[in-house]
Amino acid sequence: MTDPALAPETPRDRALRSLTAARDRTTLLTTCVEDPDLTAQHSPLMSPLVWDLAHIGNQEEQWLLRRVGGQEALRPEIDSLYDAFEHPRAERPSLPLLPPDEARRYTAEVRARVLDVLESTVFHGTRLTEAGFVFGMIAQHEQQHDETMLITHQLRKGPQALTAPDPEPAPPFTGPSEVLVPGGPFTMGTSTEPWALDNERPAHVREVPPFWIDTTPVTNGAYLAFIEDGGYSDPRWWTPDGWAHIRRHGITAPLYWRRDGGQWLRRRFGVVEAVPPEEPVLHVCWYEADAYARWAGRRLPTEAEWEKAARHDPATGRSMRYPWGDDDPAPHHANLGQRHLRPAPAGSYPAGASPLGVRQLIGDVWEWTASDFLPYPGFTAFPYKEYSEVFFGPEYKVLRGGSFAVDPVACRGTFRNWDYPIRRQIFSGFRTARSEDS
Repeated sequence: MTDPALAPETPRDRALRSLTAARDRTTLLTTCVEDPDLTAQHSPLMSPLVWDLAHIGNQEEQWLLRRVGGQEALRPEIDSLYDAFEHPRAERPSLPLLPPDEARRYTAEVRARVLDVLESTVFHGTRLTEAGFVFGMIAQHEQQHDETMLITHQLRKGPQALTAPDPEPAPPFTGPSEVLVPGGPFTMGTSTEPWALDNERPAHVREVPPFWIDTTPVTNGAYLAFIEDGGYSDPRWWTPDGWAHIRRHGITAPLYWRRDGGQWLRRRFGVVEAVPPEEPVLHVCWYEADAYARWAGRRLPTEAEWEKAARHDPATGRSMRYPWGDDDPAPHHANLGQRHLRPAPAGSYPAGASPLGVRQLIGDVWEWTASDFLPYPGFTAFPYKEYSEVFFGPEYKVLRGGSFAVDPVACRGTFRNWDYPIRRQIFSGFRTARSEDS
């Protein structure tokens, strides 16, 4: 007799597990502070936490109760309040938002009904429900807002509200500083990952010349050398737009850093601490990453280069789901899921390395790439154009790999993130590359 514990997880079970994990995290992020912190806007860049909470419930209601379950709207009058395109973040505190207790009751009622819908849904027959896609989409949406709320917690002034154990200590990384990725074709994107979002599709062949890529993300210690060498005061390393931006805003170091005498300190979730030199640098914008790469005589990898380094297996020529293979992420593979509240030291997680030995491509920090956010050949918006299509263009740069704040359900070798090149509040770092003959 087959052990039920060893039976493959069904799409329904995966959907339930993913929705439950997302809600547990949402609950943590919205109960660790008092109501005034939930209703306050801690930065004009971010929504009040209570807006995110009710928006999560509203999206779940619209897609899972109304679209899939065919139910009448619970609160149709709030749809426009929680429409992310109708109201910019800076304006949301002025809206008649649901107060915290009401937002909690609303999201709880939606979830209770969703569980009934999940139980009765047939997981085939339509593209929306095939393999539980729409449930996975909503779980990913909630986890993405959980990461957004964690960013708000980092921006929030005041005492520490969140705690988590630090990553395991790692010996100093003594391996090669860079890895050669061979040239040739590889399959980018996916047409088979059941919960992949529209911008990850379709799979297509890319020809990538040989290139070198950093074995680990750029560390605080390496970035400090750029600062101490006058990197922020030398226009040679900056694009014209980047130079204008840092001069206009007086930027001289990563966000949350300050110098105290001869020491660099940073603020991290309400705690001030010395900047740890062995960790990947965090909270830098695309302009800063690009300037560092130029200063180092290198460049940022393109999005195709990054994905080839993360997914291509030279021995088989196959593109894998993750650097380590096709298995879902486990704690020994990567720093994901808010398990820790900081990146792990550079060189950690050897079990998560790619076949060529590139480490920490998944987790720890989002990695800026050189590429604009553009559709793949054959792209089709699904299930709505506002998820990706309206953002395509040179205004946004692509980030890859996920951070310690990303849940595994919203992180894979094909997953694409994007943001303005000025953004620094996100959990962003980078690694550099160079062409083979440079």
